[in-house]
Amino acid sequence: MKNFSPIKRQKQQLKQFTVLCLGLILITSCKSIETYNEAVAKLHPVEDVHEDIDKLYKQLRRHHPRLYQYTSKEQLDFKFDSLKQSITEPITSRTLYKQLAQVTKYVGQGHMSIAPSDKRFKRKERKALNKMKFDINNIDTEYLDDKLFIRNARKKDTVLINTEIIAINGQKPQDLYKSYLPLVASDGYNTTFQPRVVGDYFFTYYKLNNGRFDSISLTLRNSDSTFVKTYKRLPRNLSNVSKDSTVTDSIKTKQKLTKAEKKAKKLAFKKKKEERSKKGFDYNRNEFRRELTFIGKDSTVGYLRIKSFTGWKYKGFYEETFKELDSLKTETLIIDLRNNLGGSLKEINTLYSYLTDENFTFINLSEVNSRIPLMKAAMTNTRSTFGKILTGIFSPIIVTHNLIKTKKKNGKIYYKFKASKEQEPNPLNFKGKLYVLINGNSFSASSVLSTTLKGTNRATFVGEETGGAYNGTVAGQYKTYELPNTKIKARIGLMHVDSPYKTTPDGYGIKPDVEILPTYQDRLDGVDPELEWILQDIEKEK
Repeated sequence: MKNFSPIKRQKQQLKQFTVLCLGLILITSCKSIETYNEAVAKLHPVEDVHEDIDKLYKQLRRHHPRLYQYTSKEQLDFKFDSLKQSITEPITSRTLYKQLAQVTKYVGQGHMSIAPSDKRFKRKERKALNKMKFDINNIDTEYLDDKLFIRNARKKDTVLINTEIIAINGQKPQDLYKSYLPLVASDGYNTTFQPRVVGDYFFTYYKLNNGRFDSISLTLRNSDSTFVKTYKRLPRNLSNVSKDSTVTDSIKTKQKLTKAEKKAKKLAFKKKKEERSKKGFDYNRNEFRRELTFIGKDSTVGYLRIKSFTGWKYKGFYEETFKELDSLKTETLIIDLRNNLGGSLKEINTLYSYLTDENFTFINLSEVNSRIPLMKAAMTNTRSTFGKILTGIFSPIIVTHNLIKTKKKNGKIYYKFKASKEQEPNPLNFKGKLYVLINGNSFSASSVLSTTLKGTNRATFVGEETGGAYNGTVAGQYKTYELPNTKIKARIGLMHVDSPYKTTPDGYGIKPDVEILPTYQDRLDGVDPELEWILQDIEKEK
């Protein structure tokens, strides 16, 4: 028998205790995953389903600041009660999701969403899945003229652009499309958002309604033929790179770089990275989120395409953009917000400062239901135990910050964003003619920006009514709540964000000055009718 010193013995005991704890965590985690997956897949008793419906409605009443803006309390109470009464036998989580979504959409807030939970995987399974690829993600869809087609594609699927999808695993896309529309909430009474978002995120809704899939068969039709293409989840094959003789030869013949060459290469890489960061490069889609180009032979017409108000280094991009427009004496600027679902409030506030020459207050104080909205967002049952502990540690700072940022006025609580203060225009503000392209997928931050531009008569709007409401939306911060029995997740907006400008009747988007709706034939012909109208209007002005 070996003799251990007290210190060695303590170290050995500590090691054994650590191993035991890790083992217990692993066993508990595996058991938790199994329990969770069982709940996701099983039929739920009626009483459990009713309990989940009641708990969701309770969460909405507690946290949503404009719950009855578009549907009265009496009507919403009736819809939730009717849903409960209609469920008289056990159902699955996914079935309840479809029924709940058709009720919560009457809240009239597009940021409010319901989603079913999918099977969870163990660590080893997740690692294996991360080594897989699914090329269905390389295609983007659109729905026009009662046709679902491939609007855009990447890699080898670029040959499929504008190809019509006539069947998905044997089902007509028209039938699926009609079944998805009632599940999508919009802002107010708007009807342009649902068709656009379902068309653009068709396979996302397919997954929500059918569950995770590892293969999918598409029947496609182009001008020449009808054919079937099957997409499967497959291992990422990197072997071709090492077998490529060209790559191998280049490695063999690669010369050692000098110190100056290494420095130049490093600077070039840094510059490219900085450029990508400013323009918000999307590595998954291999495209920029924001980009300035010029139309025509000179620089009199600028075209600023903003696909999303996301990314961190937008300030540098806008400074460079408007400095360039100023130096080139650009006379007309077209801002394309089509299919821009929103993003950062700070970014649209910054952009607007370059589009006005007057002092402005970008948004009103935001109505909330609590003096500590950020704590409400952080302390949710979907957060990990570690996340809750971390939030608890920093809670004094978060609570103090929230109390400073909120105030009571006329019996309501308001949160003060920086954008709700009076601000000065940027010295580089653009003073020329401004056009804005919009459609049903111009939502959230895109609509807040459009409201201010419309309210100040700063721009001519062309396209389709925005999906986001003119009079504001409930967003800003969100609380994600998981229903205890069915594991359905609900995302609830906590802040009402709106511009000082208003319109009547309430519940509709920013309407274009010139309404132009594209067709499937336009896509086949490579024509952008909204942009073409603007260019013709510019020529008339000349």
